[in-house]
Amino acid sequence: MAVLKVIEVLSNSNESWEDATKKAVKEASKTVKNIKSVYVQEQSAIVNGDNVTEFRVNLKLTFEVK
Repeated sequence: MAVLKVIEVLSNSNESWEDATKKAVKEASKTVKNIKSVYVQEQSAIVNGDNVTEFRVNLKLTFEVK
């Protein structure tokens, strides 16, 4: 039986929500091993004038505890 743990991670990107998600996983994987899945809980964006300037994600990252 595997034991899984879930942590909440926030990330941002100037490119897209997908890029923000990838950055979150890449950064978390530096200290968290055995990442199994990610669930994007919330998305938001910062708007400046008529342009979206920043994409933000709030996600839940699941990893196996060994």
